[in-house]
Amino acid sequence: MEREATVSRKTRETEIRVELRLDGTGEAEVRTGMPFFDHLLEAFARHGFFDLRARADGDIEVDQHHTVEDVGITLGQAIRRAVGDGSGLSRFGSARIPMADALVSVDLDLSNRPHFVYNVELARDWVGQFDAALIEDFLYALSTNGGIDLHVNAAYGRGVHHTVEGIFKGLGRALDQATRIDPRIQGALSTKGSL
Repeated sequence: MEREATVSRKTRETEIRVELRLDGTGEAEVRTGMPFFDHLLEAFARHGFFDLRARADGDIEVDQHHTVEDVGITLGQAIRRAVGDGSGLSRFGSARIPMADALVSVDLDLSNRPHFVYNVELARDWVGQFDAALIEDFLYALSTNGGIDLHVNAAYGRGVHHTVEGIFKGLGRALDQATRIDPRIQGALSTKGSL
């Protein structure tokens, strides 16, 4: 079973294309026009063992928000398509990531019932030329469009770089757990019979 998806999204503000293979090796080719955001998405792919190709052209000279949010929308849709009806999925994933001065946890359920909790306080918004405050918008869009019950918590962290990178590494690891196929699971892992 090939668990992969390609999703394109075009608006007046952005043009996004995401190719995602769940059963990959962690190879990523990402070009969003924002090098630090590329770095975060590459960390997500590497730590989740997903193959990810993402291209984004957007009006980042106006604001980074449109592009960051639309990448979240498109990646969320790709995840939803790649997992299909959820047959055999482990469904739940958790990761606790220590990264220098930061400690982050990411917990999720591929329930097809999106919910988002974000308890992260950043010491400042910017990492270089990237507005790290937009990570919350990215994750909300990912959760909503991916049908993911997603909880992100930072216990502490002085360095914004370490905190947000820990979030993306944790997201990759938790999603890797949740997308694993367990041969003991027949159909969807739900008392309802479907996700």
